[in-house]
Amino acid sequence: MSSVTGRARGCARGLAHGTVPAAAALDLVFAGTGGQPLWGAAAVLAVGVAAVLWPARSRPAWLTEQVRTAVPALLSLLYSGVMLVLGEPGWFGPGEVLVLLCLLFLAVRQAPGRWAVVCAVLDGLALFALPVRYFRTISLRDDDLLAALVIGLLLVGLVAGLAGYLRSLDYRRVVAVGETRRAERLAIAADLHDFVAHHVTGILVQTQVARMMADAPQHELDGVLAGIERAATEALASMRRTVGVLRDVGPEAVERRPVGDLDGIRELVDRFPGPGQRAILHHDPELPAGLPHEIQAAAYRVVQESLTNIRRHAADATDILVTLFPDADRLVVIVQDDGHGTSHLPTEAHGGGFGLVGLKERVTALDGELSAGPREGAGWEVRATLPTGLRPRAGRKN
Repeated sequence: MSSVTGRARGCARGLAHGTVPAAAALDLVFAGTGGQPLWGAAAVLAVGVAAVLWPARSRPAWLTEQVRTAVPALLSLLYSGVMLVLGEPGWFGPGEVLVLLCLLFLAVRQAPGRWAVVCAVLDGLALFALPVRYFRTISLRDDDLLAALVIGLLLVGLVAGLAGYLRSLDYRRVVAVGETRRAERLAIAADLHDFVAHHVTGILVQTQVARMMADAPQHELDGVLAGIERAATEALASMRRTVGVLRDVGPEAVERRPVGDLDGIRELVDRFPGPGQRAILHHDPELPAGLPHEIQAAAYRVVQESLTNIRRHAADATDILVTLFPDADRLVVIVQDDGHGTSHLPTEAHGGGFGLVGLKERVTALDGELSAGPREGAGWEVRATLPTGLRPRAGRKN
């Protein structure tokens, strides 16, 4: 959509750059041929053409949209008024009509707030005054004058309507971009919570282990301290990345966000085990490659939140099993542990109970399902099924 709009704007700009000066020159030629004074028409056309074609990158600060669209219209009205008072015919041609229509379009499309109405009215009045300048009368009894005004009314209506429609599209696009940015910021904030909570919980657990191992040999304590250092470094890196993205959420933000995919799950599982724990990942080789990114990210969050909850609420778990396998056209993610629900973490580190709630929202938003509950005997299980959008292989049994 944006590329099409950009091409349309480029074509319109190129057409204006070629047509407006040529039409203005034609006005001056006709005025000179008819013996009309050139000073008024030349001044109006020069200011109008400059206002329409002045490049935005070199436009001075004082040449705002309201100045740009109102001054040529006022000058045209002044010229028409002077010719009417003097009782002399004043020439107008397609060049001045085109300039005023372009300025009307710019006023409705780009002028800020109420200035758009004021400048559009001035441009419309200047356009309606052109026939009066030529016929030297404002009486509507003249059929030619009335016909010219009707044509002018149609042109003004068409141009203003088109500009208003495009302005409404611009407004809707700004609103949509704002909503997208807001939604992206909320998603990034959720990512920040997920990543930092996961790492900081690991720091707490390993710090407690280090305190208990104060009298242990130095080489055993070094491994725990190295784990604390690694978790703290990763937490800081995640925070730095995420805060950097939050400063300016744009089209490139998705590329810079902390991301997770199926390959990242193995790293999560490998880094998770603490002293006396074993974490195993079963990744079904028949799981198709190239799953949609949002599905892989959701699976990563399921595993990440589940492992974080094990650290928070089941620190006594010794065996943690993460399983990924396809079931027809869905990806199944299961995280199981054998903990009894005991934890030595401070109350403040237990979380507010919103992790699984947010996770369920994320999964259901993708038309998936999430369940969590105790296993038979001991332990806890989190199960998520996510649609892959891929057809199951022929001959595979459910």
